[in-house]
Amino acid sequence: MPEGPELHLASHFVNEACGELVFGGCVEKSPVSRNPEVPFESSAYHISALARGKELRLTLSPLPGAQPPQEPLALVFRFGMTGSFQLVPRDALPPHAHLRFYTAPPSPQLALCFVDIRRFGRWELGGEWDPGRGPCVLLEYEQFRENVLRNLADKAFDRPICEALLDQRFFNGIGNYLRAEILYRLRIPPFEKARTVLEALQRHRLSPELTLSQKIKAKLQNPDLLELCHSVPKEVVQLGEPGGQRLWAGEQGGGLCCLPSLAAVLWHTGHELPAGPAWPHHLVPGGSWTPGTQRGQVPQEEIQGSTAGP
Repeated sequence: MPEGPELHLASHFVNEACGELVFGGCVEKSPVSRNPEVPFESSAYHISALARGKELRLTLSPLPGAQPPQEPLALVFRFGMTGSFQLVPRDALPPHAHLRFYTAPPSPQLALCFVDIRRFGRWELGGEWDPGRGPCVLLEYEQFRENVLRNLADKAFDRPICEALLDQRFFNGIGNYLRAEILYRLRIPPFEKARTVLEALQRHRLSPELTLSQKIKAKLQNPDLLELCHSVPKEVVQLGEPGGQRLWAGEQGGGLCCLPSLAAVLWHTGHELPAGPAWPHHLVPGGSWTPGTQRGQVPQEEIQGSTAGP
């Protein structure tokens, strides 16, 4: 299921893949989608994207002189279980492409598609972020941290920490695999009361006698839960960018692997990964993934511990 890093990478994909393209015509919705029609038509427009937590805003901006005269239009997407964006030839649309933006002639006809196999994804017109979601763990760390610590009296923190971490009012962008990785790194029992875990952060203060460099070093070596809610998604984003390396949960040298399907959430790398116990999905071009089949043997050292969890 796409989480904050995947939405962030999807926005990177749209901006990089579509930055030089000119789109034109109407926006086309599949007849089976229950999402709203997109009342936008322009002879020439650009598309840009911005992510915040588990939402992505797509902005359609008409170029000067485009007809008919049209104001920019923004849509906010939530990816549900299987949402993604793909850029494909117009005559080779993928299945389940529920919203399609076509490039303008005379260049080769392409389509930017919102693809959603299970159809849990949603889009809304207007471009407003969901007011019920808190600050983004990736892009608004200081506001995110303050929002959590200021609201520890909320009944959401009566629940186990593994449940509270999924509450998007406070942890906007965190989902299943991220909470598993964060709790494992800190060796926090997942059913510990959330308030008990987080109140300890209010009491912990670095010694004022430490120099700035010592404080930074201490933070890097011993991050707390809220800091990991920011830094672990950043690691995933770095992994998904060109040249990124795979992230393994657990101690160096192998052992526990909390993220056996991390390959499924990395964006377009131009090649496929073998599916199997440690890599259950493979990547496909266009910034998305589909379920894979066995394409070779996964090294035994990569499989060891892949079914373990915190």
